[in-house]
Amino acid sequence: MQYKIEGGNLPVLKLLMEPGEEVTCEAGAMSWMDDEIEMKTEAGGLGKMFSRMLTNESMFVNHYTARRRGDIAFASQFPGSIRAIEVIPDKPIIVQKGSFLAYFGDIQQTVFFQKRMATGFFGGEGFLMHKYTGNGIVFVEIDGSAHEYDIAAGDCKIIDTGYLAVMDASCTMDIRSVKGIKNMFLGGEGLFNSVVNGPGHIILQSMPVNQTAMMLYSLMPHSSGS
Repeated sequence: MQYKIEGGNLPVLKLLMEPGEEVTCEAGAMSWMDDEIEMKTEAGGLGKMFSRMLTNESMFVNHYTARRRGDIAFASQFPGSIRAIEVIPDKPIIVQKGSFLAYFGDIQQTVFFQKRMATGFFGGEGFLMHKYTGNGIVFVEIDGSAHEYDIAAGDCKIIDTGYLAVMDASCTMDIRSVKGIKNMFLGGEGLFNSVVNGPGHIILQSMPVNQTAMMLYSLMPHSSGS
């Protein structure tokens, strides 16, 4: 399977599929495709339906299989970038919910639970994320520009809410409260930050869609009512 990502900061993932090849995505993610490709929708069992429901994503996934050579495209839902991440058996990845676009190959998707419940409630990245294992390529949407770092063992990166998009499964996540009363309530960074501990590779996004939506909402005129 050949792929290319075009469109600058309004990216589109284009796949050229050979007969018998298959790509999987969330229901509704496909943007356009050739007639040579056919779709099959499935839930993958009650357990997978429930796990996807927990992460506020569609309970169904679509499988697209090429009957003959043809193209299929997936457009990003928000200005930013698309990354193709290779997954191999000894190097699974963790992806923030909402960032998954599509995958091909022998890939298994499961819900990843943070070890500490508080990480999910206060850390901002979500106590529920997705874990991808197997052998293939996972395509993820990045809100804004992508910034990649390697974190050494014993080191960490402190990240504000929503900026973490992808991390190696070898990384662990915790939360750290902002120190100082003034910093907490006047610093504008909230009460907690996410802390990602190495070793492993991470991808950060510069413009989380949730924060952008809140900023735009704050600029909109609101009626006072009567």
